[in-house]
Amino acid sequence: MTAIEQTEAARPRGTRLPRRARRNQLLGAAQEVFVAQGYHAAAMDDIAERAGVSKPVLYQHFPGKLDLYLALLDQHCDALIHAVRGALASTTDNKQRVRATMDAYFAYVEDDGGAFRLVFESDLTNEPAVRERVDKVTTECAEAICEVIAEDTGLSRAESMLLASGLGGLAQVVARSWLHSDRSVPRDQAVQLLASLAWRGIAGFPLHGIDHH
Repeated sequence: MTAIEQTEAARPRGTRLPRRARRNQLLGAAQEVFVAQGYHAAAMDDIAERAGVSKPVLYQHFPGKLDLYLALLDQHCDALIHAVRGALASTTDNKQRVRATMDAYFAYVEDDGGAFRLVFESDLTNEPAVRERVDKVTTECAEAICEVIAEDTGLSRAESMLLASGLGGLAQVVARSWLHSDRSVPRDQAVQLLASLAWRGIAGFPLHGIDHH
């Protein structure tokens, strides 16, 4: 269940909820407001109203707006890292691994809640704590891809990390571009096009044990 679905399920006013359920409800409401308005325009009043709670209840869980925003970032950065790692572990066929990884990024940006905007299109990237989390998701996704490249090709970690960063950046930028183009190309077709491009590049590096110079 997504944060927004949890919000919808828990929204009725006057209902006492377990602490974790209330926290999830508040995160779902905050996501809706932050995605719609951006960090700077969003107000705690708006979030409390959206969640159907009083401001004191909101402040019991999150001392301030930045704390709430960072909690959302943690949740959604971890979601993408988990999705990329899951895609890489889903098969030992490297061609299919590339496709699965590209699809993980497309699925992430296509999520109805628009969480990817908090991670990749935040209006608060000058805040060090936000920048740290955005850098973390980019780095950890690249590191996951790097592990596979290094193991399969025998390239150094530094070389593998460069390639991995390129693949992750390609997936993220193209997936966002696809979404902003109103999905003019069907998702499966878009993923296949991007996977074909990426595979033709990475497949040029022979498997470990074969001279690639």
